[in-house]
Parts: sequence; structure tokens; C-alpha cells
Amino acid sequence: MLELLFSSGLLIPIILILFFFVASALKVVREYERLVVFRLGRLIGQKGPGLVFMIPVVDRFVRISLRIITLDVPTQEVITRDNVTTTVNAVVYYRVIDPNRAINNVEEFKMATAQLAQTTLRSVAGQADLDELLSERDKLNQKIQIILDEATDPWGIKVTAVEIKDVGIPEALQKAISRQATAERERRAVVVQAQGEKEAAGKIAEAAKILNSEEGGFYVRLLRTLPEIASQQGSIIAFPLPIELKHLLPLTGDTKPKAKKES
Repeated sequence: MLELLFSSGLLIPIILILFFFVASALKVVREYERLVVFRLGRLIGQKGPGLVFMIPVVDRFVRISLRIITLDVPTQEVITRDNVTTTVNAVVYYRVIDPNRAINNVEEFKMATAQLAQTTLRSVAGQADLDELLSERDKLNQKIQIILDEATDPWGIKVTAVEIKDVGIPEALQKAISRQATAERERRAVVVQAQGEKEAAGKIAEAAKILNSEEGGFYVRLLRTLPEIASQQGSIIAFPLPIELKHLLPLTGDTKPKAKKES
């Protein structure tokens, strides 16, 4: 039989046909991939990873990656709840957890997830104030993630994280916010200075009370302060005498003793 085939020149074509048949029937699936297999149009399930055997012509498959997909949501123009026009963009991280549903329940799940992310971002940002968009992004990120995760669950998709990247503010509003921040910082500076003066006054009063309770206390404090004053150029030093020495000084005016009156 082989001699007949070889003599007729059909052996080599048959070998080639068998080779291509086996090559098309064997598929190598990576660890992070799955094959969703349809046999004569009917879903038979997912296969992989590793070496997978497919029936040529009969089986059709779709290759799905299970790795996390990074979706860059384009910049969306939003009117916030306090009627401020701003622009917002974000990034969404998701992955396919059920390849069968991702292929059968939605057409082009990547496009569907992208469109849903854009509309959800506009909706959530429009329900928040501008200050909330700027200062409470974590709460908005979590809210968007919950909405997207619930909506994409029938598609076999799991949204792992959502991050608002940038919030665009009009130039006129930026100047107003800058003036507000400057005024707030000046207010804080005045309050801190007043609190410092209040605390310093209390400490000075307490120190004066302690010095006044001891005889000569103010004079000792004065002696400790004089070197600091003398170190400054062009300073005038006033050196008062202690009150304790007043009984040693002669009385002002006529110092001569008066004559005794004769009786």
C-alpha cells in the first residue's frame, strides 16, 4: 500500500495534510489565557492552560486574557452639583473572571466596559460638589467602583480599582480658590500669633509672680539680662539700683543736721 502511494506520488501530500491537521488541532494556551470553545456553534466551555486539542473545522474558539486590563477613561466635561463646569478623567482596572459570560453575554466587553465607565464617571462627578471632587476622591473612587462592579458582574468582569486622575478647574475659579487659600492661611497665622501672645503673657505673669515673691529676685533677673543687652551695638544700658539699698543712700536736700532749740 505504501509502495503504491509512494509510486503514485500521493504519500507526500497525505503526510503534509496530516501534519497540518495535527498542527491546527493542537493549541498552546498560556497560563493567563483561556479558550472559549464553540463546537458547531454550541458553547462547550473553556479550555486551558497548557496543550489543548481542537477538532479542525468543527471547533471554533475565542482567546481571552485573564490579566488585569488598564482602561484610560477619556476626559469628561462635567457640571458639578454647585454649577461649576469642570473636566474629569480617570483610570479603571478590571479583569475577566468568567470567560464564558464575557463572550456570550455581551458583544465586545472591552468597548462596553469603556462606555459604561465614561457614563458612570460623568454621573458620579455631576452629583458631587467641586470641593468634594478635590478633597474626597477616595470616596468617589469607591462609589464608581461599586457601580461598575455591579453593572459588569453579569458580563463576568471584576472591577478591581478606579482612580480619578485629574480634575480640571477654569482659570478664573483657580484665582478665586487661590485668594481663598491665601486668606485662610492669613487667618490661621493671626490666630496662631494671638494664641502665642496669650500663652507668653501667662508665662510672663507667672514668672513675675515668682520673682516678686523672693526679695531681690527682680535684681538677679536684671543682672542676667544685662549681658544680652550689652552685646548689641548702639544699646543704651540703664542700670537701676536695687530697692534694698535705699536705706544706705543719703537723703536728698539739706544734709546738715539742724541745731537743737534752746528750751
